[in-house]
Amino acid sequence: MTSGGYGVTYDLGCGSPIRQSLQKWALARLSLLMFCLTLGLAPAVSAQTPEHPSRKVIWRQNPDYPPVLKNAKIGGVVRLNVAVLPNGTVRSADILGGNPILADNAVKAVMSWKYAPAAKTTNEIVRLDFNPR
Repeated sequence: MTSGGYGVTYDLGCGSPIRQSLQKWALARLSLLMFCLTLGLAPAVSAQTPEHPSRKVIWRQNPDYPPVLKNAKIGGVVRLNVAVLPNGTVRSADILGGNPILADNAVKAVMSWKYAPAAKTTNEIVRLDFNPR
């Protein structure tokens, strides 16, 4: 029984509701961070194992980096599927992903690349990093 309308509460080690809420929030943030890191590492790991040996690039033109995007610190990765003729000339370049403006500049540059000769036409996956730093 309580006298005067007061009661006694006991803390059984669970902490206050605010502390429990903060612990749940911290655990949720940690879980989200781990999930994002896992997603971020997966493409990098798969990109390191090509399906077939790549042909060597003999001559390469660096793509133009539009000053507007560079000054705005907009960058990213552009991935292309490049068809290379037996004599090493680039026949076509299809955009697989990336910023559309950067991708257009990447295609223009890659179309002028020269690869080592081979026995047949090959498809090469090209990854170009546009880093505004």
